[in-house]
Amino acid sequence: MAQHITVVEYDPRWPRMFEDEAGEIRRILGGSCAAVCHIGSTAVPGLAAKPVIDIMPVVFRLEAADMAKADFEKAGYEYMGEFGIPGRRYLRKGGDERTHQIHIFEVSDVRNVVRHIAVRDYLRADAGARERYAELKRRLAALYPRDIGAYCDGKEAFVKALEERALSRFELK
Repeated sequence: MAQHITVVEYDPRWPRMFEDEAGEIRRILGGSCAAVCHIGSTAVPGLAAKPVIDIMPVVFRLEAADMAKADFEKAGYEYMGEFGIPGRRYLRKGGDERTHQIHIFEVSDVRNVVRHIAVRDYLRADAGARERYAELKRRLAALYPRDIGAYCDGKEAFVKALEERALSRFELK
C-alpha cells in the first residue's frame, strides 16, 4: 500500500512529540550527537502539514549513525541510508502511515544543516509564505492522496524558491 498523504491543520502537540522522540534519538546516538533539531512543517506553528514529525540530528561523524542502525531499528525506524541525498542518513517510522522521519547530517555538512533551519525559521517569520505553502500542500494532497512522488514533485519549485529566499536572509552567527 502506498503512503497516504494527508495535510492537517497545525497541531500544538507536535513540539512535544518532537521532544519525546529527540530524547530517544539522543540516547541512541550518545556522545556522537551534536544537536537534534525539529525541522519541516510540523516545526512551524500555524502551518498546515502532513502529520509527520521531521527530525534532524546533527552528528560529529556520520558513521556513528550507521553504527546505531540496529538501535534505531529496535526503536521502530526503517533505516534507508542516504535515500537520494549524499551525506544524509534517512530513517522513517510508521510505514505507509508515517509518523516520524529522521534526516541525519554531519556537523561539517553546513549547507544541508543550515538550509533546513533557514527554511523553518523563514516560514515561522513570514505568514504569507506560510499560508501559500499550506495552500499548495492542501491542494497537492487532494490531487495525489496516495502518490508521494507526485505530491513532492508538485512542491519542488515552490520549495526551491522558498529555500533560496530563506538562505538569502539566514545569518550564520
